[in-house]
Amino acid sequence: MQAAATSAAIRKLFGTDGVRGVAGDFLTAELALQLARAAAARVHSPGKPARALIIRDTRESGEMLEAAVAAGIAAAGGEALLGGILPTPGAPLLIKRHGFDLGVVISASHNPYRDNGIKFFGGDGYKLSDATEAEIEAALEQPPAVPEHPGRVREFHGALEDYLRALHERFAGLDLSGRRVLLDCANGATFRAAPEIFRRLGADVGVLAHEPDGRNINLDCGSTHTRRLQIAMQASEEDIGFAFDGDGDRVLAVDRNGVLVDGDELIALAALHLRHAGRLPGGGVAVTVMTNYGFHTAMREHGVEVATTPVGDRYVLEELRRRDWALGGEQSGHIIDRNFVPSGDGIAAALLTLEALGTGDLADRAAMEKLPQKLVNVRVADRRALEGAGAVHAAVARESSALAGRGRVLLRPSGTEPVVRVMVEAPTVEEAETVTARLVALVESQLG
Repeated sequence: MQAAATSAAIRKLFGTDGVRGVAGDFLTAELALQLARAAAARVHSPGKPARALIIRDTRESGEMLEAAVAAGIAAAGGEALLGGILPTPGAPLLIKRHGFDLGVVISASHNPYRDNGIKFFGGDGYKLSDATEAEIEAALEQPPAVPEHPGRVREFHGALEDYLRALHERFAGLDLSGRRVLLDCANGATFRAAPEIFRRLGADVGVLAHEPDGRNINLDCGSTHTRRLQIAMQASEEDIGFAFDGDGDRVLAVDRNGVLVDGDELIALAALHLRHAGRLPGGGVAVTVMTNYGFHTAMREHGVEVATTPVGDRYVLEELRRRDWALGGEQSGHIIDRNFVPSGDGIAAALLTLEALGTGDLADRAAMEKLPQKLVNVRVADRRALEGAGAVHAAVARESSALAGRGRVLLRPSGTEPVVRVMVEAPTVEEAETVTARLVALVESQLG
């Protein structure tokens, strides 16, 4: 019975973005070591120990987990190279540049400091597949293989400079002289890299939330708490502001008036720019089901094909690979440009935004017209019951038919909570709120 319970628990370690939880509680040093040892063993071959790059964000638990991951890789006979604090996209970029077999990022992205996470990248620079993650989980149930020789742990010097150099090479033609930019680094992994690359490209740079202490990552700052940046933009003379998240794979923008510009709008701006420049492979872009209806309208008007995926940047990336496209992302600010790196990269997306704007002003450049959106999280007894709720699906069909060509309705269960998300987009705020209220009441009565 105990073995079955342990097996069931192990099979639920990986979520949509690696293994994540409270550091020292769920995500212990012991678990980190086991995961890293199992992952390294998968890429180890006789006579060729796995070479793994490890990077992290600024959380106080990062050093502990970094040491545990490094020990796990060495215990499998591999070579662990410590790259230090670096934005998540630095891992796939450096993997490809230096021929690493494995990349490990220790971060919980936009979560509070108590959380941490471990995500793995393969030797091709892409996140490991669901099947490979399942194999790693299954390996934890077996005694670990003992290598002929233990591995090594070493510092990997110059990781930050390598990442900065790659950004500079990609945006070498971007002259930011005279641009006044305000950056919110979320006290996270971008606190050194972001200000430095903007300065190298000539910008006049102001910085917020760039003094990490291990506990202030994402605390009332960054892309999930943009109010501070918005207020600062209203009170300053900067031209544009960017807010990154804790691990640097997301970005949102704020114009000179303090107005927030989300991922949908930034992707739209980038898509039209790249298409005009002849650098939008396949003439298409991939986004998620949460992307605003106005985005689809704008892309249709400009002849850009749109593919829609489930929520999660890994699904966007899978669709881009399947279609051999380059650009995609999420409303939350995950923006992927495979022309540069196969991952969301907040700094690169911010620079791409400025490249798209040229000498223009973000406040005056609308690549799309957003429809009013109303989103309500409805607590339910069992989110899985939504699948068999015939009355709810019938109501969604009726409301969708009434909004056809003008807006849309989306109901989806949360992947982690007893919640059903009800989202409505309509031409007016009043209509969006009215339709949402009807659906929320029905979900509560049927599933509450």
